[in-house]
Amino acid sequence: MAEKPFVAVLMGSDSDLPVMESTLEVLKKLGIAYEVKITSAHRTPAATRDYVTDAEKRGCGTFICAAGLAAHLAGAVSAITVRPVIGVPMDAGPLQGMDALLSTVQMPGGIPTATVAIGKAGAKNAGYLAAQILGVGDPDLAERLRAERAENAEAIQKKDAEVQKQFAG
Repeated sequence: MAEKPFVAVLMGSDSDLPVMESTLEVLKKLGIAYEVKITSAHRTPAATRDYVTDAEKRGCGTFICAAGLAAHLAGAVSAITVRPVIGVPMDAGPLQGMDALLSTVQMPGGIPTATVAIGKAGAKNAGYLAAQILGVGDPDLAERLRAERAENAEAIQKKDAEVQKQFAG
């Protein structure tokens, strides 16, 4: 088993990768180990099950699953594991991700699946949510999250001061 838990980032298609790079950037920035896997709840269900089962045995702490259209990947993974699963609905198809959002968020009672926003903002937040989940058992990671939030707040305050100065009457 891994010394520290890792995050498994699953995508239903390689077309999800450009959006999910936002997740990977967050995980890298926070020093969180991760694996990336392309697997489909519909086209490769046995391979999906095998990977999730193996990843859990190897120390996966949480799963992030991205999929568009019917978007059953996060739900399928949630049905396999008791580890936290975060679904990222992809902005795809004629419904622009609304179908993916609804199919991800509407899980039956007893099979929870966290769901973030559609697309890139959701992908970024999935990385942060996974970090927060892992941070419960990792004080150093929790501190890195606190420090990043403080940096973000400082940047906003600095920008506000610049705007206030620019528009002072």
